[in-house]
Amino acid sequence: MNRTLLITGASSGIGRAITDQLISGGHSVIGLSRNIKDKKSNPTAVHWVECDCSKLDTLPDVISSLLKQYPNIDGAVFCSGRGQFSSLEEFSFAQIKQLIDLNFTSQALISRALIPILKKKHLGDLIFIGSEAALKGTQKGSLYCASKFALRGFSQALREECRNSNVRVALINPGMVKTAFFDQLKFQPGRHESNYILPQDIAELVQLILTLRRGTLIDEINLSPLNKVIQFDS
Repeated sequence: MNRTLLITGASSGIGRAITDQLISGGHSVIGLSRNIKDKKSNPTAVHWVECDCSKLDTLPDVISSLLKQYPNIDGAVFCSGRGQFSSLEEFSFAQIKQLIDLNFTSQALISRALIPILKKKHLGDLIFIGSEAALKGTQKGSLYCASKFALRGFSQALREECRNSNVRVALINPGMVKTAFFDQLKFQPGRHESNYILPQDIAELVQLILTLRRGTLIDEINLSPLNKVIQFDS
């Protein structure tokens, strides 16, 4: 069954891999991205919508307009987010708000807009890309971990709320993924292929979740590299 899916953070990293996977599988994709000007690097089969999910004051209007334009949406994959790692006292108040707004609150707002629509569909899916940071707090990760812990608790509770409907809620918690996520950070996964996950690995898992029989779901899955190695910049 071909689906019409909304993907946040669709133009790069994990979101781009999922977008490519779903397009190749015959699905329709509405891709949200902060910057869609570089059309050459983005698949033309995607219906692109420019949207900065961290700007919560404008997000509801963007999503409302989008749902009117694309009423056939029957699922969403939430990939937008970023990492910022420091001791808590090194964050400004504004930085705290920005990180939580993007990594958690924006996804709650979009879900709130989608749920009433998805409940009227034959089948609806909400797939959240979490993190291994949602499983255990780590040094210098207080706020990033908090945002992912919040997303995990949100998805668990939302799954219970939707259990008697046609809406399935899934959470994927990947370990370190080889993407540009680490470009601005002071650490990265090791270089051996067993030290990291590829975006395509997550994309294939998303594809599996979407094609499961209607009466089944994957509620939460942790996806890890075979050998976890962290390499710090000197």
